[in-house]
Amino acid sequence: MKKYLPLILFAIGLLVLGAVFYFIARSTKETNTPEEETALAEVVLADRPVASLTPSVDGHELTLMIEKIKIDAITLDYELLYSLPDGRTQGVPGSINIKSAGVIERKLLLGSESSGKKRYDEGVEEGTLTLKFRNDGGKLVAKFSTKFHLQSNYKDISSTDGKIKI
Repeated sequence: MKKYLPLILFAIGLLVLGAVFYFIARSTKETNTPEEETALAEVVLADRPVASLTPSVDGHELTLMIEKIKIDAITLDYELLYSLPDGRTQGVPGSINIKSAGVIERKLLLGSESSGKKRYDEGVEEGTLTLKFRNDGGKLVAKFSTKFHLQSNYKDISSTDGKIKI
């Protein structure tokens, strides 16, 4: 029996190792399918909401306005991500109940606020706005994402990619 003990321990070790790999692979497969990867219904251009970002005079806030919401959804999750000159990315998330809302307007602070004190992020020039519409079960119904480009004190205003100049 003593000469078979190392073989038995080796076989048990292989079984345990195989079970661990199986459960890790199974859990990774389940978590790598986020809701954004699922197929969403295409929303025709006429039914898409109109969103605008308007900077305040001092450039510390953006006013998010969303109009013409024709999507059958209960909540709207928004996320504003922007880049700072030092390379960091900051964000402003939020959720709105849109069941009875006509026009949605929110002030988005480019910075942070704690105990009534505001710290502003300087040098914000570009970022991304993402809107996610969800039904009453919380399931993603529609998702829209667009880039924005803030410019001030420029003689020439251009698009993010530089192809359009005014």
